[in-house]
Amino acid sequence: MARTASLSGFPEWLPEERLVELHVLDTLRRVFELHGFGSIETRAVETVGQLLRKGEIDKEVYGLSRLQDDEGNNSDGGARHDPNALALHFDLTVPFARYVVENAGYLAFPFRRYQIQKVWRGERPQEGRAREFTQADIDVVGDGELPFRYDVEIALVIAEALSALPIPEFRLRINNRKLAEGFYRGVGLEDTAGVLRSIDKLEKIGPARVSELLQSELGASAEQAELALKLAGIRTEDTSFVEQVRALGVTDPLLEEGLSELEQVIEAAVQRAPGKVVADLSIARGLDYYTGTVVETVLVGHEQLGSICSGGRYDALASKGNRKFPGVGLSIGVTRLVSRILSQDFARASRSVPTAVLVALTSDDSWSAAQDVAAQLRSRGVATEVAAKAEKFGKQIKFADRRGIPFVWFTDDDGKHQVKDIRSGEQSDADPSAWMPPSEDLNVQVIT
Repeated sequence: MARTASLSGFPEWLPEERLVELHVLDTLRRVFELHGFGSIETRAVETVGQLLRKGEIDKEVYGLSRLQDDEGNNSDGGARHDPNALALHFDLTVPFARYVVENAGYLAFPFRRYQIQKVWRGERPQEGRAREFTQADIDVVGDGELPFRYDVEIALVIAEALSALPIPEFRLRINNRKLAEGFYRGVGLEDTAGVLRSIDKLEKIGPARVSELLQSELGASAEQAELALKLAGIRTEDTSFVEQVRALGVTDPLLEEGLSELEQVIEAAVQRAPGKVVADLSIARGLDYYTGTVVETVLVGHEQLGSICSGGRYDALASKGNRKFPGVGLSIGVTRLVSRILSQDFARASRSVPTAVLVALTSDDSWSAAQDVAAQLRSRGVATEVAAKAEKFGKQIKFADRRGIPFVWFTDDDGKHQVKDIRSGEQSDADPSAWMPPSEDLNVQVIT
């Protein structure tokens, strides 16, 4: 189980826990690259104006200031209100949009990228929410236009990536903002963004309270609020949601466009990722920049953890003059996932270090010869350490055991080599130019 961080909201993993995290990261990289996504990394710092331009809550943004500025003032001087002040990025989507605009002349569109980095957000620390955490994003961005088919592909790639991780069953809950906004407009609710923000609170405060908000804050009638909640109550694992929406008797061109798009996503998922994706018309996503497909992902039986992967379509986040760069992407909360994997023992590392072999010393003079043995083993990919002191063999074996190293290598004065599996006690002759550990011991395994 992961230990409690000494500084709340800033988790640190023990070596064996870090190996589990690395397994998650390596798995995501492999799947993303199999689908043609290239890796980028953006700077950790953006201007406050850049970070807040799409309506993110400013109290969550960490501003930067030196302990003592040029005027000797050790406060931030209201930096959060200065659009040119610097702050740590709170997600990877907004910095990515800036990156695309600045590098558009060097990129081939549609541009497919994945990005795995730390982000910082002023959350109230609790399970699943940290102040410093790792995200893994994939996005496809177009120049001027981006075919809707990429919305379908992104959902399928994420379903494949999550299926490869040591986690419980999950569900991608997918909606479409056009569907929702067209429906609200069709029932006479013009402040569609306000309705979306209220619906986004449905799981936290319940339908009765959402109905009150719609009526008191947005001027909805009881009938309009009831219809909005009926729409949010539709959830299907196939395309039957289309007829359920139409049965509510609301018509609007934008609604029809959104229905068609969501139908395409769900239809493809039923065929290629059965049981992993549902149409859930309660999903709204509070951020203003989403314009079409929206996604939230939960672990089945662990819904209280919150969404482990979210995102969607954004058509206007990145622009340069009249040039628009529409995109679609999803972000996996790696730290949230890893913390749950560790706390629930869904997976563990087979050993706490990469090392498979410790080369023991018969005397201090044998250190150079031991290094030669280690070099031969390493040349074939066997992670190897050399003991630092020629202590009694029993002490060197105990050292290997404490480190989690499964094999100890011995060389006697006549140049004869033997290797001992300290777990079973079995010891046998070995040739440093040819010996290999069993395949399951060559590298650290993540055991589920």
